[in-house]
Amino acid sequence: MGILNVTPDSFSDGGHFVAVDDARRQAERMLEDGASIIDIGGESTRPGAEDVSESQELDRVIPVIEALRDATALPISVDTSKPQVMRAAISAGATMINDVLALQEPGSLEAAVDLAVPVCLMHMQGRPRTMQESPHYEAVTSDVASFLRNRAEQCIEAGVAADSIIVDPGFGFGKTHAHNVEMLANLRQLRALGYPVLIGVSRKSTLGEITGRAVPDRLSGSIAAAVVAVMHGAQIVRVHDVRETVDALKVVSAVLDRINIHELDH
Repeated sequence: MGILNVTPDSFSDGGHFVAVDDARRQAERMLEDGASIIDIGGESTRPGAEDVSESQELDRVIPVIEALRDATALPISVDTSKPQVMRAAISAGATMINDVLALQEPGSLEAAVDLAVPVCLMHMQGRPRTMQESPHYEAVTSDVASFLRNRAEQCIEAGVAADSIIVDPGFGFGKTHAHNVEMLANLRQLRALGYPVLIGVSRKSTLGEITGRAVPDRLSGSIAAAVVAVMHGAQIVRVHDVRETVDALKVVSAVLDRINIHELDH
């Protein structure tokens, strides 16, 4: 999943792709580099981010979705928590909802039921403006898994198709660096929920903490995290650096396929 932020303030690429033509060119580049999904977001969810209005978010994402829909048949995801943005984005040509609030905003669950498209439910402790203020868990992976299990069940009960649900543990969303590393090490607990797992660790601050690198220099760390995640069961990785990550994951896939063949032989 290639990240396309049409925002002025996202932590890594804020302000780079605000113009529709720039956003379209970046999306086309990511598709050429091997992205399977383009994820378009019009509101920053970085720590401390301010809310944006529904109309402002619509003005940012809808023209880009429309432009991309004319250019590709590949899935387009909308990264939003607002029900009206979900509805407008799907009408414009998006085919998936990626919600950092796991359809907990008023009206968003009803929108997802009506739209009947795949939806990614993410875990976040708190809200972007405050989520990094002393996050605490009894056992982070188990706590996150419990939330995602319960939220998925609530969505299914409301009418969301079980086979359209994807889960995301929310690396960096109300977690310390230690929490993030622990979740990455224990990702199979989330895979055991039975839903596809999406992870987004690309260029995040935990990688900077580990490597000592600034945001633009976290490519190697991002690829390493993506490789570890896929080796532990993640099925979708949300990244800024598509070409390099795709190449790395082709190697991972070849090795995993060989391991699976070997296991079948024995």
